Amino acid sequence: MSVWRKRVLLSVLLCVSLPSVRSFVEELDDSFTESRGDEEIWLIKFYAPWCSFCKQLDPVWHQIGSELKSLGSPVNVGKSDASVNRGLAKEFQVQGYPTILMSKKNKKYNYLGPRTKDGIMDFVDRVSGPLLRSLKSLQLFQHAMSHHDVMFVYVGATSSLRGNYSAAAQELIVTTYFFCATRDVLPKAVSIPSLPAVLVFKDGTYFTYDEERDGQLLSWINRERFPNYMKLDSYMLYAMGESGKLVLLVLVEERNPSEEALRYKRLVENVAADYRDIYSRNVHFGFMEGSDYINGLVMGEVILPSFIMVNLSTDSYFLPPAAVETERHLLDFLDQVLDGTLQSQGGNGIAQRVRRLIYNAKLTLKPLFSQAPLLGCFLLSFPLGLVGFLCFLFCKGWRAIRDRDHDNDVPVATSLQRRRKLADKKTD
Repeated sequence: MSVWRKRVLLSVLLCVSLPSVRSFVEELDDSFTESRGDEEIWLIKFYAPWCSFCKQLDPVWHQIGSELKSLGSPVNVGKSDASVNRGLAKEFQVQGYPTILMSKKNKKYNYLGPRTKDGIMDFVDRVSGPLLRSLKSLQLFQHAMSHHDVMFVYVGATSSLRGNYSAAAQELIVTTYFFCATRDVLPKAVSIPSLPAVLVFKDGTYFTYDEERDGQLLSWINRERFPNYMKLDSYMLYAMGESGKLVLLVLVEERNPSEEALRYKRLVENVAADYRDIYSRNVHFGFMEGSDYINGLVMGEVILPSFIMVNLSTDSYFLPPAAVETERHLLDFLDQVLDGTLQSQGGNGIAQRVRRLIYNAKLTLKPLFSQAPLLGCFLLSFPLGLVGFLCFLFCKGWRAIRDRDHDNDVPVATSLQRRRKLADKKTD
């Protein structure tokens, strides 16, 4: 009897808990555009049933919904099948799966970072909070400094500069935090030539924005929103490419990096720090573990460890013309790239795109042929056979049309010849 009661109690608990778990993440359809409130904040994942990456993200998405609900966050978490709810997907301009975005006051913010719980939660915290976060004490300033590698701070009263700063924050809030403070909040060691001012704190120091030297505020923030030297992954490298800067990379082994790899990393880190004033406007510095992403860019196998300079705005890259063993060698490589004496490789021209398409196809088919050669042969031969069959039908149809036109032309020619003979007889 007691066992039966336990089973009944467990069933009741499951029935009660399952709806609550589902309520953390709401399934959205096309009616969402009419039912949502103007002040509601939504974090939405668009997916497709056949998308494997979407399925991998499901557990993370439910964890995010559960945590935000438990924290009492105003952010609602939802998901939508874009293959069914096409109207909703069209409104949010969904082009790939999974697409993660936040809707706040009818404005859309796309998330382009890593598909991890920490990365998405950080995105939620940035976008759902105030555009400019006020630092009202030195303790708050120090707390913010300890939690952010890069921090932008507006100092001063209302001004046109603050308006430009707010506009830049509206544009870049998906990537970084923006703060504001009065002069007395900042440490006394921070020297500000004049107010109002915009400062960036990073790499253990700070820099002040100068319009004459640095150009537009938005462009300056976009360039300075990364540490001068850092570990990079494919998402971060893509974001750096959007800043318009070149990226000098050291590619090292994922596990147990060699002594040479460690020496290369120290070399780049020292150059990034010692020559910041010379190169920081045009170059980011970093290292990447593994070479899969770069292999796709160069369409080949990159030897580890090695140096490479990439320009992701054009999908081009530069390789050192000689071995880089000293700081002087690395500086020469940088100067040759920046002054144009070293020719870039790759690019995003039509020929390069075709080559990259073929390379990616080979990369996809190679493991398939090694593991299941018969299936690989079928998958490769079927589309080729289909294309060949369609070409055969086209040629056959074209010949039939040509022969029919020829047959129609013969009676016409014969009729003309008869008319000419009759005309000649009458003339005689």
